Amino acid sequence: MIVPVVALAFAVGSAGAQSTPPAADKPAAPSIPDAVARGIAIILEKQEAHDDPQAAPDDPARAEWPYEGVYRVNRRIPIGYRIGGTGICASAIVLAPGYAEDATKQAAVSRAVAYVCQGIEHPLMTPDYDGGYDVRGWGYTYGLRFLLLLKSRGQIPAAYADASERAIRFYIDAIQKTQIPEVGGWNYSRGKINEVAPPSPFMTAPTLQALFEAKAAGYTVEEAVVDRALTFLELSKAPSGSVVYAGKAGDGRRDGVPGAVGRMLSSEVALFLAGRSNQSNVRAAVDAFIVHWEWLNKRRAQTGTHVGPYGVAPYYFYFAHFYAAEAIELLPPHERAEYRRRVNELLFSVRLEDGSWNDRVFPRSAAYGTAMATMALLAPDLPPATRWKPDAPK
Repeated sequence: MIVPVVALAFAVGSAGAQSTPPAADKPAAPSIPDAVARGIAIILEKQEAHDDPQAAPDDPARAEWPYEGVYRVNRRIPIGYRIGGTGICASAIVLAPGYAEDATKQAAVSRAVAYVCQGIEHPLMTPDYDGGYDVRGWGYTYGLRFLLLLKSRGQIPAAYADASERAIRFYIDAIQKTQIPEVGGWNYSRGKINEVAPPSPFMTAPTLQALFEAKAAGYTVEEAVVDRALTFLELSKAPSGSVVYAGKAGDGRRDGVPGAVGRMLSSEVALFLAGRSNQSNVRAAVDAFIVHWEWLNKRRAQTGTHVGPYGVAPYYFYFAHFYAAEAIELLPPHERAEYRRRVNELLFSVRLEDGSWNDRVFPRSAAYGTAMATMALLAPDLPPATRWKPDAPK
């Protein structure tokens, strides 16, 4: 059981402290519908043709939203980041209000479908590779989740029905083939592909959710793969509730709650959806996120990656907000409104002047940040997260 870092009780200030201005003096709270609409417009503007920045808005080559970090392959953004970022941004467009009535949005998503489906042919997306530092797994996870989202809503473009089916099966198979032997889970930084290595909770949790969604959609998912990964997530948790960056808790690895809140949230969500956690643990992870948010914010849009004292990397920022919003929807209904208010307040405090969100120093990654923030704002109105339902024993 997680020991809660703090109960959700927020101090109002001590005697003699400067009083809070009257409510009438505060600026009006941002409108979530307006912020979502602006966010989606920004994402649409940022869809690009990777090799042609001047491509016209309706050019078929303008099909992707690459996630940009410091990692490069042959000086290019790796294909896993390109497919993964595209899946995330396109998913935000699909989930936002008005998609079914907007031909421009549908055309952008259709181009993204074509891109994510074609991605399975890229030589650096095969699951048969040597291992090492490699981010193709992010493409597997978020490409799969995007296509499954469209399929669940009956919105796969007819022209790509067959290609989408091939891609879905490819991504499921690739995820299962690239699990870490014996210990389960996944990691973008590992040794040889056929050797045991410390898994990453940060990567394992969303990958598990992709498999949960695939199983719910009727695809065959190896239950042993899921069970091993869930067991790993349990082992990655320290008594404090902190989740280590990689491997098992207690192996001498970093165990600082302020730097772990993003992976704490995603791990507790995945475990809860599989019946291996509880609302107390989920609540404690959300509390930890709120209490230690400033440590994440110090690293937002900064250079470097795992900077001390807690090893916080900028790319955890909107990842953590998204999973905080998803975690809140797993709590008892009467608790959700206040948690939503607190997390949304934090989210709006870092919204940029143009209405976007970006946790990296790269302008391109505003598409990813805005998509994650937008989906966090939409969380109360989205379908419930998919639970893991293994087959009944024969």
